[in-house]
Amino acid sequence: MFFNLPTLLTWARIVAIPLIVGIFYLPVDAGMRNLIATVLFIVVALTDWLDGYLARRLNMTSKFGAFLDPVADKFLVCAALIILVWLHRADAMVALIIIGREIAISALREWMAEIGARRSVAVHMLGKLKTTVQMVAIPFLLYDGPLLGVIDTRIWGRGLIWAAAVLTIWSMVYYLQKALPDIRANVR
Repeated sequence: MFFNLPTLLTWARIVAIPLIVGIFYLPVDAGMRNLIATVLFIVVALTDWLDGYLARRLNMTSKFGAFLDPVADKFLVCAALIILVWLHRADAMVALIIIGREIAISALREWMAEIGARRSVAVHMLGKLKTTVQMVAIPFLLYDGPLLGVIDTRIWGRGLIWAAAVLTIWSMVYYLQKALPDIRANVR
């Protein structure tokens, strides 16, 4: 299951990360860079839904795919946040909150799996909501201009990325609370 269609889509997300970053080094108009990066990010982000759908529909789920999928998502979000901070479109504090939470929860999940308590930190709707808000905020911030002459993506993006930061903290607290009984039972 290392190279089935769903897993290849996940690998494509990882491979696309340097492309999204590299767009901001192209010698083209800033508006064009923003548009290309936004479209590429959206297409790549949609592969997250598509690879999961195909894995289930084609009965191609695998432990490797289940491992690689969230890794690809985290790489994509972290790279986008770093670029947005570099472009002064997102606050460093937001990036630290989101990236720090991803590291902390990944480590927590690894430890919980090691002690046989993986279920206590299973993905929850709150984590999915956090991811959805991030995946809407990031393209708005990448685009950084009026959309359809109506939507100020800079304002909406900043508001949504801060909402994502709040949801990030909330979901981290939720996961830590769920894990706390197992943590207490296994601390030596």
